[in-house]
Amino acid sequence: MNGLRDYVATRGALSLLALDSASSGYDELVAQDGAPRAAWRRLLAGHEPDLVDLRRVDAEIERMLSDDGVVYAPPGQRQHQWRLDPVPLVVDAAEWADLEKGLAQRAELLNAIVADLYAERTVLSQGLLPPEIAFAHRGFVRSLARPGQNDPAPVTITAADLSRAETGEWLVTADRVQAPSGIGFAMENRRVLSRVLPQLHREAAAHRLAPFFQALRSAILQAAPDGIESPRAVVLSPGPMSETVYDQASIAASMGFPLVEAADLTVSSGCLWLRSLDGLQRVDVVVRRVDAAWSDPLELRGDSRLGVPGLSEAVRRGNVRLVNSLGAGVAENPGLMPFLPDLCEELLGEPLRLSSVGTHWGGAPGGRDLLIDRMSELRMTTLDGRGVPSDAEELRRRIETEPWRWVGQDALHASSMPALEGDRLTPHTVRWRTFTMRHGASYRPMAGGLATARSAVGEQQVSKDVWVVKQDPADPDQGLSELMPVTALRTPATLPPRARGDMYWMGRYVVRIEDTLRLWLPCHALAIDFHHRPGSPGGEALAVLRAALRRLMSASDALVDADDLRTALSDAGRPGSVAQSVEQLTLIAQSLRDQVSPDLFRVTGALARALDASRERASDTHLGEDAETMLTGVLALNGVSENMVRDAAWRVHEIGRTIERASQLTQLLEPALGRRRGPEIDREVFDAVLQVTESAVTHRRRYRGYVRVANVVDLLVLDAENPRSLRFSLERIQQHLSALPASSGSTRPERLVDDLLALLSDTDLAHLVVIEGEYRPRLRELLVTVQSQLWSLSEAIENVHLASGPRQRPIELPLVIEP
Repeated sequence: MNGLRDYVATRGALSLLALDSASSGYDELVAQDGAPRAAWRRLLAGHEPDLVDLRRVDAEIERMLSDDGVVYAPPGQRQHQWRLDPVPLVVDAAEWADLEKGLAQRAELLNAIVADLYAERTVLSQGLLPPEIAFAHRGFVRSLARPGQNDPAPVTITAADLSRAETGEWLVTADRVQAPSGIGFAMENRRVLSRVLPQLHREAAAHRLAPFFQALRSAILQAAPDGIESPRAVVLSPGPMSETVYDQASIAASMGFPLVEAADLTVSSGCLWLRSLDGLQRVDVVVRRVDAAWSDPLELRGDSRLGVPGLSEAVRRGNVRLVNSLGAGVAENPGLMPFLPDLCEELLGEPLRLSSVGTHWGGAPGGRDLLIDRMSELRMTTLDGRGVPSDAEELRRRIETEPWRWVGQDALHASSMPALEGDRLTPHTVRWRTFTMRHGASYRPMAGGLATARSAVGEQQVSKDVWVVKQDPADPDQGLSELMPVTALRTPATLPPRARGDMYWMGRYVVRIEDTLRLWLPCHALAIDFHHRPGSPGGEALAVLRAALRRLMSASDALVDADDLRTALSDAGRPGSVAQSVEQLTLIAQSLRDQVSPDLFRVTGALARALDASRERASDTHLGEDAETMLTGVLALNGVSENMVRDAAWRVHEIGRTIERASQLTQLLEPALGRRRGPEIDREVFDAVLQVTESAVTHRRRYRGYVRVANVVDLLVLDAENPRSLRFSLERIQQHLSALPASSGSTRPERLVDDLLALLSDTDLAHLVVIEGEYRPRLRELLVTVQSQLWSLSEAIENVHLASGPRQRPIELPLVIEP
């Protein structure tokens, strides 16, 4: 059964039966005569996957996206995994040739409009554009408008949302200039689909996307102020809760720019600086993913914590350039669309090549009556972003009162194409987001983009890759035979304060997951054998290890039965559980995408799948297999750490790992070794402790298998050669701290580590294991003291090495009290 050919046959029959093209709409795959369209003929003539193949491919796509940690959060919803359909949107070379010219012209036109509105405003003085259109739009930044200023390229990147009319013409439904998103998703879609459908991708001869990204990186660096030999660029993000956090991090990682948040930046002496372990570093270009209104709480929205105070002034002085400029968002104005043809004739001296969807401004002659008469059939919006009331009478009243605020767009019956839904291909409406970048003195669209397809039933939405087919397979990709020169000077890697903290906590969570799993496994094994025999030596040992596990999880409740062990493993809502730690690690990894290997996301994806499998287990007997799978995945993270460059980022990460290891060890040893319970129980507990700390082989080799508490304490607390011992961990922390730029030999973290090592050096092993009654009070006292000092050490490290500057507070207008 050939899925696409069956779709063509079915849709073709419907097209032939239809009276006209409007009855069934425009299909991207099937022409009105029932034959495949030109763009698809080459693919259907070659190897075409059937439905079985497509279902297999769909499962592989889902796994790869999970491994890569690709997430998206629609407005008002929680993050969920990105979805990609296995059937791409295919555009033929002839159609793209016309679209390419239209998109390039449109980007040039929007750039000219923005440049004019913030300088001479000739489009207003000559009556080409009503002032209300510009000044009422929320994207217009008044503080940046200065007659006589010269910024010929305020727009570096644009996006245009396209839908195809029933006639087959592509129309622009929205321009995205404020902070265009989706380029990173487009790159990921291509990477995944070209791997799961390699033969089909080769046969299609579609333009590769890599040259576009290389040229875009060059364009961003060349946007720097004049005279900068080796510009430094950053990507400014709203933070990890942003709906497009993956997109932002992907761009930063692929282009080698640090992903920063507002707290990582500061303005001083009219320049923008990046805080780092080596001090302040000058920033020349900011790829802005924060809307303009939120970008500077000093001059724009005073309640914003997403912006950098003073950023507007640094821009006005010409010391930093933003991609796109702070005022570029005015070009997203839907009210501009009816005026674009005349503006294009005036500013560029040529007719507009790419039309917009029918758009009507309420302030135009007869505009108010038109909007009111067609209110139910138009898509209504406002210039200033105010919400549209659901009540028709209220909407009518607002239009009548302030018609110039309102814009209505014609409803567009979007084209359709096949998408996999369940076990069959069904028609989905499709929309296409295109991207255009500044390339030298002109603009160059991406031969590709990001498409979205929506099901007619259930409103399910899925993304699609876009394949623009070459006229000749030998044609240069993206039409870029030569890339613009990129600076080859080496710039030192930077680690912003936010990233330092995330590196530190990533190390801690990796070790926390590993150590919790290592202790959970013997608890689970003993629970299977001794759960119903609590008074036996094995049952008593199980109680001790459960108490230790509760300590590791910082839990206030006891772990008394199998259900508790299940939730300790797989319940993300339980504090300290493996699932919660994996969830936190995944969130941190998203913020560090520009700093870490992609392998990290494959491991976290595998951990998430193993946790899902454990939740579906009807019996607890096989939970151990899932935990073993998770432990294997966590151990792979050690390889990721091993391959990190030995810079400050790695040292901060290692400090986090090591301080967590030491903390977990003290939490384990105090309940396990601090009390004598009897030879058989102690042997079970000591054996488990040695297994958990990966010291069983060393102990067996050194002490010939004879287990005494003094030997265990010596090996795990005082031994400087055992990588799992407390002393070894403290010495590693000492080494890494001394190598950090902010260390002087006498900082508080260094003093605390020195005190801890001195405490261990002054400890006598024989004195430490002396029993008084049932307890070893000196051992317990030592472990409690070390644990308390480790908490203080962690706090000191965060204050000295991970602090991100003073906390931002919203600026409030002073309250004026009349006398």
